[in-house]
Amino acid sequence: MSGKTRFAVVGYGHMGKRHVTVIGEHPDCALTAVVDMHPQQELPGIPFYRDLDHFLESSAAAETDVVVIATPNGLHAQQALKCLDARKHVLIEKPMALNSADAEAIVAKAADVQRQVFVMMQNRFSPVSTWLKEVVDSGVLGKIFLVQVNCFWNRDERYYKKGSWHGTKELDGGVLFTQFSHFIDLLLWCFGDLTNIQAKLKNFGHGGSIEIEDTGIVQFDFVNGGMGCLNYTTAVWDKNLESSITVIAENGSVKVGGQYMERMEYCHIKDFKALKTPVADNSNKSEVSDSVVNHVRYLDRMLKQLWMRNEDMHVAVDGVTVVHTIERIMNQADR
Repeated sequence: MSGKTRFAVVGYGHMGKRHVTVIGEHPDCALTAVVDMHPQQELPGIPFYRDLDHFLESSAAAETDVVVIATPNGLHAQQALKCLDARKHVLIEKPMALNSADAEAIVAKAADVQRQVFVMMQNRFSPVSTWLKEVVDSGVLGKIFLVQVNCFWNRDERYYKKGSWHGTKELDGGVLFTQFSHFIDLLLWCFGDLTNIQAKLKNFGHGGSIEIEDTGIVQFDFVNGGMGCLNYTTAVWDKNLESSITVIAENGSVKVGGQYMERMEYCHIKDFKALKTPVADNSNKSEVSDSVVNHVRYLDRMLKQLWMRNEDMHVAVDGVTVVHTIERIMNQADR
């Protein structure tokens, strides 16, 4: 790789600002532009555009390698397709899209224009997540009996503000897309595809302030054997309660936790010596710092894949699979 990889960021909200910060601090990256419909003065020296089309016609776009899509969920697909049409590589914040057809159209367009698409699933790059994947793939657990995923978070009026896109069907799509697609991705990545899906969804804590359900119980079987459940909510009072994945298997049990899968909480496996167990994270790091660290790890791997083609991240195809799985859950749901 010669020189720095040049990024533009579309969407300057919470996640867009994080991308701008991480790109700005990365030694192999440079920020060429920011695109957002609201004017701002926070980035001196960086071109700012209020319209994606205007940016793609600009000289700044000519100097850009990768466009980051960090806008509301419902805009991801149309904006990614525009950037691919302009022959730019694309990094899409999760979710890739709000339906399978749009996600598949992005992959098809990328192949047509010979550009790469990445989906920001940074929790895969937590050392604990990587360790869990290695343990499952090694076979030391034997047959998988049960996998339980718990995601109990708080999203109240501080998040679902009047006039915001959060909580809308058109731009948010639901908490599985906006909050918990990371955990769907980890579930599929580690244990494979789901079948016999059953789900029950309710809106308990947000009344008429949102157009989506805030709570769900999902049961399923794994195509590879075993069964599982996903229990999730954004109706927890005041602050997040838990994020965890528990595995009960033939030869042992494992539980990992933390909002960004940064903690090893339990590991007891028969004759387990082949892989080193990560040390439990008892530090005082904030959840934000854990997320940013995983973000940087993702960016490092992405750069290798982008220029050296020696990393097989499967990010575009996996992004489609996550969207398709959420779609299947929503279609099977009892409301």
